[in-house]
Amino acid sequence: MKLTEIIQPDSIVAQLSATDRDDVITGMIDLLIDTGAAPAAIKDELIERVLDRERKHSTGFGRGVAVPHVKHPGIEQITAAIGISGEGIDFNSLDKQPVYTVFLLLSPQDRPEEHLQAMEVIFKNLSKDTFRRSLRQAGTKAEIHQILDDADNHRLGG
Repeated sequence: MKLTEIIQPDSIVAQLSATDRDDVITGMIDLLIDTGAAPAAIKDELIERVLDRERKHSTGFGRGVAVPHVKHPGIEQITAAIGISGEGIDFNSLDKQPVYTVFLLLSPQDRPEEHLQAMEVIFKNLSKDTFRRSLRQAGTKAEIHQILDDADNHRLGG
């Protein structure tokens, strides 16, 4: 599984306008609905499930990244959005630092193995300083998509 298989160019936000965790999550789910990756009929339920998870255990894992995620029966294909924040967002992260890069992952409920594969490819790349730094420095959707493609094809250093 590759990042560019689950993150379409239209699901990239080069500069998040929201500065609050809940607003960022809502906006990214809206984006995935707008791109046809998720049905509008389950919007409120997706938002509530993701925020409920965040309230129980933050998906802000440190190093300036967060990966909110949810499995839902209304999702037909694994998909993700990525958003970059210049100012940083309080995600109640484990390291108490702001989050600058958010990957929001939506997965079909009945395909947990795909969900785990997607999480693995996201975290494998987010563990690399060069990847995280490159995303934060990117200014456009095209630059971010190129970074994802470079990571998929091992053209980005560690």
